[in-house]
Parts: sequence; C-alpha cells; structure tokens
Amino acid sequence: MTSRRPASPTTYSARSPFRQAVEAPVEIFAVGDRVTHDRFGLGTVIVLESAAVLVDFGAQRARVTSPFTRLTKI
Repeated sequence: MTSRRPASPTTYSARSPFRQAVEAPVEIFAVGDRVTHDRFGLGTVIVLESAAVLVDFGAQRARVTSPFTRLTKI
C-alpha cells in the first residue's frame, strides 16, 4: 500500500528556474482622483468603499471592485 503525503503549497528555492508569480500591488485611490477604465473611459472617483470605488464616468456611474485591474490612476 502506498501512502500519500498531504498536498502542501509549492515552494521553490532561490536558484530554481521556476519563478513564483508576483502579484501586482493594489492601487490606492482617493476621492477626486482622475482615472481611466478599459471599458468606460475617463472618470473621477466619487466614493471610496473598503473593497471598491464608485467612479463617475459622465454618462454613467460604475462601482469597480478590488483588485482594480482595469482601472488606472492618471
């Protein structure tokens, strides 16, 4: 009978050719920041929440959740 070890997170040594994925830092926004969104275009941050921001894009308002991958501060 073969025993199996429990699955553990993969770790690599410093000299390993396999690199761990580096997470991009979550951008911090403030009320009044000008931003651009891939889909909605240019806008202004109007409300901050713990895990989201509400942005006014002129024709519409959109709530963008964290991580803000499509939202860039300009």
